[in-house]
Amino acid sequence: MDWKVIKTEKDYQFALKRLEVIFDAKKGSKYGDELELLSLLIDNFEKEKFPMDLPDPIEAIKFRMEQLGYTQKDLTDVIGLKSRVSEILNKKRKLSLEMIRKLHQVLGIPTDVLVREY
Repeated sequence: MDWKVIKTEKDYQFALKRLEVIFDAKKGSKYGDELELLSLLIDNFEKEKFPMDLPDPIEAIKFRMEQLGYTQKDLTDVIGLKSRVSEILNKKRKLSLEMIRKLHQVLGIPTDVLVREY
């Protein structure tokens, strides 16, 4: 099948239906190559049509803590005093540049997320 850039909702829906049909194609096969190309085209259309905003920095910290099984006490090594951690997580204190660096290092949260206003 010859594919081109997806520009309309109709093209997008058609591409999604085709993707379902060839979803289990083996990599390197004719349909596998089509699957790879189609995935890129769909992803490109979705990024343009449905852009996602970066998450709130504090919510990102809480989410990552949950993923890692961290408690507020665990963050004291990163941020400082337990009361400071509480203030940060309750949005009563802003993150400092040093905190952002440490949170990025320890939790792996992208700095562009951590520097956002909240």
